[in-house]
Amino acid sequence: MAKRFSVSEYTDGILAGNRVLLSRAITLVESTLPSDQTLAQQVLDAVLPHAGRSVRVGITGVPGVGKSTFIEALGLHLVREQGKRLAVLAVDPSSQRSGGSILGDKTRMNELAAHPQAFIRPSPAGRSLGGVTRSTREALVLCEAAGHDVIFVETVGVGQSETAVHGMVDFFLLLMLAGAGDELQGIKKGIMEMADAVTITKADGGNEQAARRARAEYQNALHLFPLAPSAWSPVVTTSSAVSGAGVPEVWAVVEQYVQQTQASGYFQRRRQEQNLHWLHETIREALETRFYARPDVAAHLPALRQQVMDGRKSAFGAAEELLGL
Repeated sequence: MAKRFSVSEYTDGILAGNRVLLSRAITLVESTLPSDQTLAQQVLDAVLPHAGRSVRVGITGVPGVGKSTFIEALGLHLVREQGKRLAVLAVDPSSQRSGGSILGDKTRMNELAAHPQAFIRPSPAGRSLGGVTRSTREALVLCEAAGHDVIFVETVGVGQSETAVHGMVDFFLLLMLAGAGDELQGIKKGIMEMADAVTITKADGGNEQAARRARAEYQNALHLFPLAPSAWSPVVTTSSAVSGAGVPEVWAVVEQYVQQTQASGYFQRRRQEQNLHWLHETIREALETRFYARPDVAAHLPALRQQVMDGRKSAFGAAEELLGL
């Protein structure tokens, strides 16, 4: 059995940048055991004053866009050329049958994973529909307290539920492909409206012209959207993770965004709004968990489920009956 550390041991190790204790702390916040949850909350409270100083970047894209390859290229630029400490929270899809997850992101980022300035943590998405795990935000706080300057949150994929990651990062980057059909129909409008920047990946090997054409199409499409509350106009770039072309320019866009929104005060206001959002999300999840854990609910739920499946009772009526217990 692995050693159980105390709150002070976790806290001191995280603040010292101890990668082993940081990993153990993230495992702790991912645990569903009540005893682990209590300890995890104490650790989070202890390190919270030391968090909040990083730049949080959400990264998503269509399947096959090369998220992991791009993240490694951009990450290596940050740790090598910029001298940054980087954390990557990569969320892998979980099987709906077995609940298992491959967790292959770390193996797809061999070079970045081996760099002493980088920390990569793959986690299973579980039942989360938001492209991020239930404990991703807590892991983000722990990585900030450990001294990471930049944190990437790589999401499962593209969909309306990606608003979850948008609600916990400062900058939202959308990766897209060129030459894969009707580009503008290949992504939902809701994701486009959330993007602070779009980069057309794989702009190499003869695909440069198609990438430039897609860049112009996306830039024109983004101009049709109303200006975001940040007053930032989304930027579209092209990049190649293989050659490295355009990768530094993507980070330059992030830095420009941070500088502009910090100067206007929007950066801090958004962080405050996100904190309130996650307060309400945490309350909702806790209420749901406690509701299903009640013995009277557990006793009545199977029969009511069967009645709903058979069409003998409406879902609304069954829910009202359970809530009235």
